Amino acid sequence: MEAPEELIDAANEVGVPVLASELTTTRLSSQLTNYLEGELAPLTAIHGVLVDIYGVGVMITGSSGVGKSETALDLVRRGHRLVADDSVEIRQEAEGNLVGRAPDLIKHLLEIRGLGIINVMTLFGAGSVRNYKRIGLAIHLELWDQKKQYDRLGLDEEYIKIFDTDLPKMTVPVRPGRNLAVIIEVAAMNFRLKRMGINAAQQFSEQLANVIEEGDKEDY
Repeated sequence: MEAPEELIDAANEVGVPVLASELTTTRLSSQLTNYLEGELAPLTAIHGVLVDIYGVGVMITGSSGVGKSETALDLVRRGHRLVADDSVEIRQEAEGNLVGRAPDLIKHLLEIRGLGIINVMTLFGAGSVRNYKRIGLAIHLELWDQKKQYDRLGLDEEYIKIFDTDLPKMTVPVRPGRNLAVIIEVAAMNFRLKRMGINAAQQFSEQLANVIEEGDKEDY
């Protein structure tokens, strides 16, 4: 039985709702906006590891076999939280705001050569993992090159560009005997201090310049 034309016309005039909610209009609009910004944000994937270290999202990159996953495992054992291993999905949810997470297939998993795949949450508990984290620092691991001059003071600043965000980057050379987990842990703490306005390298450079200037004055 077909509906009378007058009923169809009335329905068209009134409109049929496609979404209903008990939330207030303001709250619903806010939640929908936040959801759509996250789902429609630009997305890319980077080969690396993402760990939450003292509240700083540190993305560790480097060539295959350099020790990224082993370093992440050591960091987890030191009380930090794994976000993603092998592949980091990155969304730019706002200007200057990069959020990383693991693909669903490998969430909470670590691949350790010679050991295989381990479930970090099962082994170390729910406090050892996070589902997502804002990325604040990138650390690139590379095999030690005797011919290359590495930054020894920490005055040089490098950045890696992801979408339109410049992410601070550090290059850490890898060679036997170096405790990468401790180095990266300290790098995260030093990064937090810099954001608080405390730059040890800059302070040392200024003090050194003052000593040199005072020495020149004494010569005269």
